[in-house]
Amino acid sequence: MTRPRLLPDIGALAERHAGFVLDQWGVLHDGERALPGARAALEALLDRGARIVLLSNSGRRAATNRARLAAMGFPHDRLADVVTSGEAAWRLLRERPGPPWTELGRRCLLLTIDGDLGPVEGLDLDLVEEPARADFLFVTGLDGRPAEAYRPLVEAARSRELPMVCANPDKVAPSPRGFVESPGLLAALYEAMGGRVIYVGKPHGPIYAACLRALGELPRSAILAVGDSLEHDVAGARAQGLATCLVASGIHAGELPVEGPAEELEAAVEALAARAGLPVPDFVLRRFTL
Repeated sequence: MTRPRLLPDIGALAERHAGFVLDQWGVLHDGERALPGARAALEALLDRGARIVLLSNSGRRAATNRARLAAMGFPHDRLADVVTSGEAAWRLLRERPGPPWTELGRRCLLLTIDGDLGPVEGLDLDLVEEPARADFLFVTGLDGRPAEAYRPLVEAARSRELPMVCANPDKVAPSPRGFVESPGLLAALYEAMGGRVIYVGKPHGPIYAACLRALGELPRSAILAVGDSLEHDVAGARAQGLATCLVASGIHAGELPVEGPAEELEAAVEALAARAGLPVPDFVLRRFTL
């Protein structure tokens, strides 16, 4: 493994990369508030002419995500695109481009957050409330309960061999109250039962295709992916041939000496990746600032 290089801020990479794929949670905001310095850093990159796509494993639609960004003061209207896992899943369920989408049926048991029906709005689906009546499960968010609380429901679904579409592969997400469980954890529970899960989002390839389309003719060598998850942001972008940068103060903050000396933090990132069997990022930032 090659040890990553700690940089003082994102400006150190702005001259060599014309395009950026930026994660949101843990990099730009915590779900409710912009993180210190993140908004100014994003605006500075845009002022320098960078093309930027915000990529999120959020199970919500892109329009909902844009509204959230606007409420936090981010210049969403200057971005090349906002790509969410929820939007990608919605398009796949609408277009049914081939297996496994053509095999799912129409009766959908939706697990969402705050009653959000955006992920199924306009789709030719019949929403049901019980696994006994469903053709598949569609998980876009957890309603504040831990994944384990859904066990009776997913056990019933597993007994019928229902497939699960997971529109957010993240297992946990940062929030002002600390880390909260995310749909990926429920999907992992279902897989452990022997259930079939269809993932949409990072680190899986199709979500990056939307990002690359939005960045136009830029070669992959000119694009940098920035995120806070080795499993999703770094591994997903590396598989697409993109340079990668890990923000240490995000999801891995409890495992890394974020404020420690440069060599200590670099070595800790390298060791963390090795333990998990994941790629080492090319660069590390303590936080996304400029």
